[in-house]
Amino acid sequence: MTNSGLLDRHIAFLEALRGAGLSVSLAEDLDAIAALSALDWGQRVTVHDAYAATLVKKQSQRPTFDALFDIYFPRLVGTGAHGLQDDEAGEGDSGVRDNAQALAGFRNELLEALATGDQQTLARLAIEMVGRFGAMPGRGPGLSSWSAYTALQRVAPSELVDRIIQALLAEGGADDAARRTAGRRLGGFTTMVEDEARRRIAEEKGPDHVANVAIRPTIDRLDFTAARRADLEEMRREIYPLARRLATRLTKEHHARRRGPLDFRRTVRASISTGGVPLVTHHRPKRPHRTELVVLCDVSGSVANFAQFTLLLVFALRDQFQKVRAFTFIDHVHEVTHHFKPGADVADVMTDLAASTAHAALWGRTNYGRAFTKFQENHPDALGPKSSLLILGDARSNYSDLGLESLKEMTAAAKHSWWLNPEHTRHWDTGDSAATPYGQVVPMVECRNLGQLSEFVHDIL
Repeated sequence: MTNSGLLDRHIAFLEALRGAGLSVSLAEDLDAIAALSALDWGQRVTVHDAYAATLVKKQSQRPTFDALFDIYFPRLVGTGAHGLQDDEAGEGDSGVRDNAQALAGFRNELLEALATGDQQTLARLAIEMVGRFGAMPGRGPGLSSWSAYTALQRVAPSELVDRIIQALLAEGGADDAARRTAGRRLGGFTTMVEDEARRRIAEEKGPDHVANVAIRPTIDRLDFTAARRADLEEMRREIYPLARRLATRLTKEHHARRRGPLDFRRTVRASISTGGVPLVTHHRPKRPHRTELVVLCDVSGSVANFAQFTLLLVFALRDQFQKVRAFTFIDHVHEVTHHFKPGADVADVMTDLAASTAHAALWGRTNYGRAFTKFQENHPDALGPKSSLLILGDARSNYSDLGLESLKEMTAAAKHSWWLNPEHTRHWDTGDSAATPYGQVVPMVECRNLGQLSEFVHDIL
């Protein structure tokens, strides 16, 4: 690749990082160029480490960085050194023989590699698996010729888990440890297959295409409603560090503006000694004020994850509030404040919250109007002139009564009210969404990820 080509690839790579949520500044861009100019570009690992050292700020950004680096600086071209043998292929990769005998032989080899943890063999098998079982030739314009999903469905490595566990137990391992090891190795191999499919698609359609449609954003920009199980685990680990950073930021800002309003009389009196020039201003003491927060959460369906993470962040910051009370609902209201004990384990809290969902539903269909009415009836003392109301939900009420009068009474009783909606604004007022009617009573804010959530909490404090 020419110097011009390297520069173009470097610029495209940095733009892709920014698009995925990494805040790469011009200074960091120049740092990366300076580091790379002093290193051997012939060693891919060296280039990778130099970029990571100069561009990645948080560990949570590393998976996104690694995925994009593999697309813009692939480890091989085509089938590379591990290409399929001539007797296994027809006309290129798209004609690779795929029959019951070939599948059985491949699965046996994969089982042995997974049982022994042979990473070199697993990397080779991931390449071969996409080429042999993930090819989708003859697709229409704009569609990719490779699919990790197709390859994984055909080979079904997850069906090998019991045989992997048996192989590990035969070596003298404990049952729980064997299951964890088998799960970790299967997860790692699945990631290899997905990476290989993305590499082939990038080679076919260009890295920019894959960066735009196939790379998941950093964890703080990943939509709550699109999060997978592994993403939820990472979000849980991120909640309390996020709360600590946010609390530190809030403390600094509070100290910076701790002076109260100008005391005009004292300032004028003091200026007499300086000929009437107010060289020093005097201020009245600032009265400390902390909000009593009441959180009302829809925990139905996909919005449950959003509500749970919002509750976790709020309670991690509970020292910033005078008092916090939390309620969940689907069509019935249930208080969950007691789950958030000081020092409680995040996983235990999430488990308790998930179990408490049963108490928030009578018929199992989201009904905002009924929930608001029951909240008014059962918890009339929850809101007062010192309270702030925070509602969490997608405003989709299954075409039922919206309970706008009850909501108006709730907001009238509170000092402040906000509504966080985990859906993108383009989906508001579609289908059974009542975002506009509710938004006319309570200011509604889009809150789809941890980044938007932390900024909102910062702003209300």
